[in-house]
Amino acid sequence: MPIQTIEPRRLYRQIADQLRGVIERGEYEIGARLPPERDLALQLGVSRPSVREALIALEVEGLVEVRMGSGIYVLPVDAGRMPRSLNTEEGPLETIRARQLIESGLAAHAAQHMKKAQIAGLRNAVALMQHELDAGHLAWRGDRLFHARIAEASENAVLVRIVGELHDARHNPVAEQLIGHFETERSWRDAIVEHLAVIEAIAGRSPEAARTAMTTHLTNSHDRFTASIVSARQAASVVPVKRKPPARKAA
Repeated sequence: MPIQTIEPRRLYRQIADQLRGVIERGEYEIGARLPPERDLALQLGVSRPSVREALIALEVEGLVEVRMGSGIYVLPVDAGRMPRSLNTEEGPLETIRARQLIESGLAAHAAQHMKKAQIAGLRNAVALMQHELDAGHLAWRGDRLFHARIAEASENAVLVRIVGELHDARHNPVAEQLIGHFETERSWRDAIVEHLAVIEAIAGRSPEAARTAMTTHLTNSHDRFTASIVSARQAASVVPVKRKPPARKAA
């Protein structure tokens, strides 16, 4: 397969561009299954998460179809299709890694400075997540509120804005496509348990425990999106919750 090695510093869009060229040259017939992500990552000289982001971007563009429990397949090219421009969009997995660096420190700071009423606000945010899930929706509002309230404990408007913007990046087309494949009721309930661990560490006034709990939560979030496409849906015993969220409110 004539694919050139990509320098690790490049973003997922460069990987997508190269894979798109291979597909458009007809090196894979319509309906053919692409090699596993592991093999593509080795050929390209990049990480599997970077390949995952690139493949999801190509799915958004309509070039491939991700079939959970099976693999990734080439779709017919629609001559009348206008390709979507995704060049300005950051990769969702890259965004989670950025959040991990920023929000772990904010959780440690919150453990030192949050007041009891603010900690109660974190518990209310988790209760909202639970309510959203019980109603059959993605728990976006409660999740955003939880992370925003931890950022607010910094009393730094710049950090509050950055955390909000990074969280809202979940609503770009590539991120939403990834979410549609990998987020289930089970994954959201796991996130609730992880949020509660963060709260307990903050309430216990332990900066290092809070840092670790937030790092663990966002690492797990990242890992949930990098599970094998072939086995991810088979491993989930529940169907995905509804993708359309209720109207989002600014925290």
